[in-house]
Amino acid sequence: QVQLVESGGGLVQAGGSLSLSCAASGRTFSSDEMGWFRQPPGKEREFVARIKWSGGSTDYADSVKGRFTISRDNARNTVYLQMNSLKPEDTAVYYCAAGKDFLNRWRYWGQGTQVTVSS
Repeated sequence: QVQLVESGGGLVQAGGSLSLSCAASGRTFSSDEMGWFRQPPGKEREFVARIKWSGGSTDYADSVKGRFTISRDNARNTVYLQMNSLKPEDTAVYYCAAGKDFLNRWRYWGQGTQVTVSS
């Protein structure tokens, strides 16, 4: 059974930093993408960042470019999201995702971790 478990969320003041982790179990994702999404209050879930597991190439939403960094540790089957210069509009539940199906949809999701940025 595949599980993705996020950790590291919390409350931080604007301008501060948080680091999220997502530990995968049940299978390895050495040849798969992993990514982060978020769902702000009252809004739909949106893409934040993704990383090619083997190559390490990354992609970011425009709203977080230059402030967030996605990385991975293959040995730990874990993906990270370093968030700097946080803004109140970054407040959301952050979800980890991993693997794609044959229709290029994300296959596995974590339960989410709350990030709240106060002004």
